[in-house]
Amino acid sequence: MEVIKSKLGKAGLILATMGIASILLAIFNYNIRLLAWVDIWGNTMGWIIRVLLIVGGGALYYFFENSENEEDEY
Repeated sequence: MEVIKSKLGKAGLILATMGIASILLAIFNYNIRLLAWVDIWGNTMGWIIRVLLIVGGGALYYFFENSENEEDEY
């Protein structure tokens, strides 16, 4: 079960990093190939999806990556 939690934490970190990179690249009218679909529904929806990637990825990282550290303390 710990392996799954660790992988979810790493996936969350990757999602958040891709969201941040997508925001930085969108300023210069570029995008990550995996996230090229976010602007299909318009510019505003693309920004909402980018922010949700950061928030969702950060939440996954926070809840699942830190679980290993909590068990070591007890």
